[in-house]
Amino acid sequence: MGNESPADAPVRAVPPDRATVTPWVISRDTARLIDFATRAFGATELGRVPNAAGGIGHAEVRIGDSVVMMFDAPGDGPGRPAFLRLYVADGDAVYQRALDAGATSVTAMTTLFFGDRVGRVRDPLGNIWWIQTHVEDVDPAVLGRRPGDPEHAEALRYVEESLTEALRAEAAQA
Repeated sequence: MGNESPADAPVRAVPPDRATVTPWVISRDTARLIDFATRAFGATELGRVPNAAGGIGHAEVRIGDSVVMMFDAPGDGPGRPAFLRLYVADGDAVYQRALDAGATSVTAMTTLFFGDRVGRVRDPLGNIWWIQTHVEDVDPAVLGRRPGDPEHAEALRYVEESLTEALRAEAAQA
């Protein structure tokens, strides 16, 4: 039965293929979300369980070393757009792949003062994915000064305002 541990081995509180925190996304069309995550981020579907209405009652995908759980919103209830951070080796390439898979840009790829290159996209179901690549280890003594540097201050302003604008636009449509 492959899953059994030796009798003297303790059962781990967190299964070895899971992390301490696992996001759960409630969607109006989980099948479409799985397709998007597969095309944009190379997600691997781990499984899905149908609900009584014929939709998806539970699904899981693996993106990199993380599992994201998903299910269809019950009845005609709304989905609950999520904010998900995705660290990748090449943020620029993944950002473009997400756009090619049907996402819209929220924030173009921008290098920020703390050493990450960040971009955001909204997937076709309204979830915002923060695509990040760590590009520089910043000395703590320098880190405290960087936000005041005009170049870094402008980048931070842009990143903050682009998200605020996207959220305002979403609220206006609701």
